[in-house]
Amino acid sequence: MPRILITSALPYINGIKHLGTLAGSMLPADVYARFQRSRGNETLYICATDEHGTPTELAAAEAGVAPSDFCAEMHKVQYDLGRKFGLSWDHFGRSSSPQNHRLTQRFAQTLWEAGFIEERVTQQVYSLADKRFLPDRYVIGTCPHCGYTAARGDQCENCTRVLDPADLIAPRSAISGSTEIEIRDSKHLFLRQSLFAPKLREWIEGKKGEWPLLVTSIALKWLDEGLQDRGITRDLAWGVPVNAMDWGANPEGKLPDLAGLADKVFYVWFDAPIEYIAATWEWADAVAAEAGLEPQDVNWERWWRLPEASDVTYVEFMGKDNVPFHTVGFPCTLIGVNERRDGEGRWSVVNNSPWKLVDQLKGFNWLDYYGGRFSTSQGRGVFMDTALELLPPDYWRWWITANVPESQDSSFVWEQFQAQINADLADVLGNFVNRILKFTETRFDGAVPADGLDGPLEQKLAKDVAAKLAELTEHMEAREFRKSTTALRQLWVLGNQYLTEAAPWTALKTDPARAAVAVRTGLNLVALFAKVSEPFIPFTAEIIAQAVGESFPGRWPQPDAALDILPPGRPVKAPEVLFRKIEDDQVAEWIARFGGAEPVPQPA
Repeated sequence: MPRILITSALPYINGIKHLGTLAGSMLPADVYARFQRSRGNETLYICATDEHGTPTELAAAEAGVAPSDFCAEMHKVQYDLGRKFGLSWDHFGRSSSPQNHRLTQRFAQTLWEAGFIEERVTQQVYSLADKRFLPDRYVIGTCPHCGYTAARGDQCENCTRVLDPADLIAPRSAISGSTEIEIRDSKHLFLRQSLFAPKLREWIEGKKGEWPLLVTSIALKWLDEGLQDRGITRDLAWGVPVNAMDWGANPEGKLPDLAGLADKVFYVWFDAPIEYIAATWEWADAVAAEAGLEPQDVNWERWWRLPEASDVTYVEFMGKDNVPFHTVGFPCTLIGVNERRDGEGRWSVVNNSPWKLVDQLKGFNWLDYYGGRFSTSQGRGVFMDTALELLPPDYWRWWITANVPESQDSSFVWEQFQAQINADLADVLGNFVNRILKFTETRFDGAVPADGLDGPLEQKLAKDVAAKLAELTEHMEAREFRKSTTALRQLWVLGNQYLTEAAPWTALKTDPARAAVAVRTGLNLVALFAKVSEPFIPFTAEIIAQAVGESFPGRWPQPDAALDILPPGRPVKAPEVLFRKIEDDQVAEWIARFGGAEPVPQPA
């Protein structure tokens, strides 16, 4: 049995996430995890809050609390909202965990001892007004590449180029807004990424055709532009401390200057990806504690270290802005702790159990709001908490998965959301389930009928359903979510077309056995829809499964038995209306509340 390890990009701790965050990582990962579990595969879906770095300190200071208290509170908020959206993490950890501190320090020490980390004196931005060094994200200015005026000192959100604060035009402090800044010397640790460029290129080139073009093109662009060494420490108080470990000597016999590195922490983009591994360790500790076992009794390393993890397929989900850090930065870390490079550039494995690199990486473009960015400050767009105030989670899950930005950026538009929800969920799925179950209750005593034999209509339906189910399964295995929702929608349509053609309400008048066949087939379609809809709309799928007496969650059906699920005589019961249509006045109210299309300027 294959094992599937799934991680989605860690949501940052400073605030409630919007629909774009769901679309870009967590929801597709959940859909895929649910599908793999239904296939009977041992599946582990790991996520966590990304808690270190500049924004955390700023947000905590604004809230008037310590960063640790702020993170604890926001982790609970994000966990609760994720669960309400049906995100089925096996563990939702924290990058500030003791496990991540230990692993981050362990990895850094190994990299130093292998010669892949070195000390450098760098010129850092110092704010005279704030009386402190400003880490990258504390510096805001104009991007020298695209002209975006609110670029951060580590990366431009507009063009995704990685930056150094000194690159910014007209830099200013993100704390005070002051332009009274100067450049001062500061000692930091650098990961020598440039050493890994040939090995990374070989690895990424080998993923062409296997990874989405979006992912390989972004990764290779970084390499084509010349892979730069990367500073992995920052002048911050909140994070994994640099000097809280016993450093060994590097190949030159040198120890790091701990005095010069005092009061520094590791860069968030160094420790955050390591949290994927650490969160698995957290999961194992939690499982052991719940079962009354010792921590070592649950082996978390079997998911991450070869050869035990040789049967694991590791799949990452993330937005395109995170792709460089997961195709370059994190792989450099893992390669560096697994291998050594001699003076002539030859690589050799030095570990009998190297850490596992990602097998499949699903990258997404951005989900915008009416073609513009989601914005909390401007009240534009829908965020996870307010979304659930308006509609149940399955409405959002279905629309986001059906419109996930796989090949290009996509936009959330209320009018299109309304039309698609009403058509797909209310008219097609909801109407079918309601019609056949109500009819069974009123004309067949609320039980699966046993009379009659399948005819040509049922035989054709079985072939059509088997073909469409095989197509859906293939798209899900390939993590093609738009194609998957299209195939699932077409399955629902097959059910409606069959029921219209079979017309059991008409056949009942002249041929009760024929009507029984149609009803039995229709009820089996209901059971089938519950099983294959579960990854996408799990709350509704559970209601549908209960209506026909099926367990939940169920197993993914086999094409040749897709219409042979329910035993004759089983009682069934129609549920309440599954999906209520979204009305025009609701849309108008929501546009007024959250914003809509920006008005087009009129000529004077």
